[in-house]
Amino acid sequence: MGTTNEKIIDAVVVGDVMLDSWLHGSAKRLAQEAPVPVMSLESTENAPGGAANTAANLVALGARVRLIGVAGDDEPGEELRQALRLLGVEADLLTVPGRRTSHKRRLVTEGQLIARFDDEDQDPLPEEAERELLRRIAAVAPAADVVVACDYGGGVFTPAVRGALAGLPLLVVDAHAVAPWRECRPNAVLPNYAEVVRLLGEEDGEPDRLGYLMARSDRVLELTGADMVVTTLDGEGTLLHRAGVPPYRTYARPAPQHMATGAGDTYTAAFALWLAGGATPEEAAQAGQAAAAVVVRRAGTAVCTRHDLLRALRRREGAVQTPERLAELLDEHRRGGEKVVFTNGCFDVLHRGHVTYLEQAGQLGDVLVVAVNSDAGVARLKGAGRPVNSCEDRMSVLAALHGVDYVVEFDEDTPERLIRMIRPELYVKGGDYTPEMLPETPLVRALGGEVRVLDYLPDRSTTAIIGRMRSLPENA
Repeated sequence: MGTTNEKIIDAVVVGDVMLDSWLHGSAKRLAQEAPVPVMSLESTENAPGGAANTAANLVALGARVRLIGVAGDDEPGEELRQALRLLGVEADLLTVPGRRTSHKRRLVTEGQLIARFDDEDQDPLPEEAERELLRRIAAVAPAADVVVACDYGGGVFTPAVRGALAGLPLLVVDAHAVAPWRECRPNAVLPNYAEVVRLLGEEDGEPDRLGYLMARSDRVLELTGADMVVTTLDGEGTLLHRAGVPPYRTYARPAPQHMATGAGDTYTAAFALWLAGGATPEEAAQAGQAAAAVVVRRAGTAVCTRHDLLRALRRREGAVQTPERLAELLDEHRRGGEKVVFTNGCFDVLHRGHVTYLEQAGQLGDVLVVAVNSDAGVARLKGAGRPVNSCEDRMSVLAALHGVDYVVEFDEDTPERLIRMIRPELYVKGGDYTPEMLPETPLVRALGGEVRVLDYLPDRSTTAIIGRMRSLPENA
C-alpha cells in the first residue's frame, strides 16, 4: 500500500497539454433558430487537461514534477499556466507563436453536459521548437525516477522527441496510438480498448471485451514493444498484460460517462508513481484503479490526492479490523508520516450528531479509527434494552461513512487497552467535557498523544431518539 511513502519521487511529464473549461449555467428555454437549449452562463471553471492533468495528479499524489509541453501565445495558454501554478506544478511550457493552445470547453446545465467544443492545433512542431523541446527533455529526463509521455496526437511527439525518451530507466506511455512507440521499448503503455483493437488491425472487437483481450495478450505485448500493457475498459476496470503471467484484472465501479473526464490521466499518474516507488505492476494497477475511482465521483476535471488514494486503498483492506491487525496497519501509516485520530463510543442509533462529530474528527488527522463498545459493554453502560442495534450492524454502518477509515470493537468499559495498542497521536471525544474529565487522558498523554474535545450538537442523542420512538402510538 505505501510504496510511495519512503521518498519523494521525481517525475517528468512530457506531452500534449490542454485547458479544460467547464461552463456552468441554466437553460430554461429553446432557441428560436433551432430546437436547442439557450444557456445563460453563470460561471466558468478552468483546469489543466491532458498531460497537464497527469502532472497535476502526480503533484497531488506527492511527487515532485516537471511538466514539459507546448502552448500557444494566447489566452488559453495563459489560463493554463495560471491553473498549473495554483496546483503547484512546475510547468516548463514552450511557447510557440501562432500556435493555438488546445482548449476543450464543456457546457453544463443542472449537472448535465449538453455540448463540448474544442479548439486545437495538431500540426507537427516547427523545427526550431522541436530542437528547444529536445534540449529541455535532455536536461531533466535522464535523472527522473519516472518519465510519463502523454501522446494524444497534438503534434508534440515527433519521431525525434519519441527517440529522446528511448532507453530511460522507467518510461510510461499514455498514447492514443501506441504503435509509433514500439521502437522506444517503453516499460509500460496504457491504451484503451478501442486503441488496442486498432493496434491489432481489427475493425471491431467482440461483445466479451475481456475475453477478447485475454486471448490476444501476447500479441498486444509484441505489437507495443512494452514490458507491460494496461488496457483500460472504462466501467469494467483494466487488464494488465505481462509476458509469462496471466493478465491481471482490476475492477471499477461504473460511473456516468461525463464524470469520467480526466480519469485516465489520474490512473496514469497513480500507476506510474506506484511503479516508481517500487510497487509490483499489480499493485500499481490497483493504485491506478483506486485513484480513478476517486475522481469519477467528482465534478469537472479533478485530481486525486495522496490522502484520497491511501484512503481508497485502505477500503480494499476492509474498514472493520481486529485490534491486532489494526495495530499493524497503523504502523504502516505512521511510517508514511500519517497522523492517527482515535475516538470511541456506542454509536447505537447513528444520527446527525454522530456524523457531524466524526466528520470533524476525521479532519484533524490522516487516519480516523472508531472503537465501538461491544453489545455487553453497551448493556453495562446504558442498561436494559440497549443496544438497539448489534455491534456487527453498528460497525458496518460506521464503516460505510466516507470519513471513517477503520472500525474496531472493544469489550472493556474504557478503550485503554486499545489505546495502548494503537498509540494514537490524537484522542477525540465529543460532548460537554474538558480533557481533564476524561479517564483516558493521562494514558494518551503518557504515550505522547493529544486529547481534544469537540462540540456536540444539542438535542441530538441516541437516548432522545429512542425516547421519541417509544412515545409514538403503536399504529403510527
